Amino acid sequence: MAEKLIMIPGTLCDDSLFKYQKKDLTDVADCYVASTCSSNSLKQVAKNILNTYSGDLSIMGLSYGGIIAFELLRQAPDRIKKLILLDTNYKKPSEQTKINLQRFVGMAYLGEFKEVTSNILIDAMLHPKNAQKKELRDTILDMAINVGIDGFFNQVKAQLGRPDSTKDLQNIKCPTLIITGREDTICPVQLHEEMADAIPISALKIIEECGHLSTLEQPRSVNKAIIDWWNKN
Repeated sequence: MAEKLIMIPGTLCDDSLFKYQKKDLTDVADCYVASTCSSNSLKQVAKNILNTYSGDLSIMGLSYGGIIAFELLRQAPDRIKKLILLDTNYKKPSEQTKINLQRFVGMAYLGEFKEVTSNILIDAMLHPKNAQKKELRDTILDMAINVGIDGFFNQVKAQLGRPDSTKDLQNIKCPTLIITGREDTICPVQLHEEMADAIPISALKIIEECGHLSTLEQPRSVNKAIIDWWNKN
């Protein structure tokens, strides 16, 4: 029986964030994509995921999905058998992050929801070469629309209340793969190097010509890294 791999999307993302992984990782795991909009409480979002999927789990989280992964580990460390962290941040939100996210939520409720994604976030998230790809831009905008304003609010409020996970890194006992885009400016490479140094059983893969949405920007490289690592663990 294949292991369950629960994929957890980032802010303003849905299951399309992992469309290439759902296709290519079926030989190593049963893949599911969890909801991140079920509550505006990080603890409750994690609890809902644990209640939805029974038994032992492997977890893959990108950005806000990685933040949820840390909360899953705090609540049910013995159930998590493998961990994949992509383009994420283990620290509590900075003051600038709080200001930016609160501004984006305000814009969304003032009727500028589409503009938040299309005019601001897409170019901030993607490597410049990838930002020129219309299909990729359309996918990101479609995901944001699917999440919607209320879902966006829940995601932002939950992650703004997140704790600092620094002290938790050393307590992660399962094999952990850390992946990030070389040009991720939202969650820079240094954060991932720090996680790799602190988590006992970990491996770090840096993806070239890649920004914050590595699963969509460089799916072949990401999938190869995951499959190679998975087969060794």
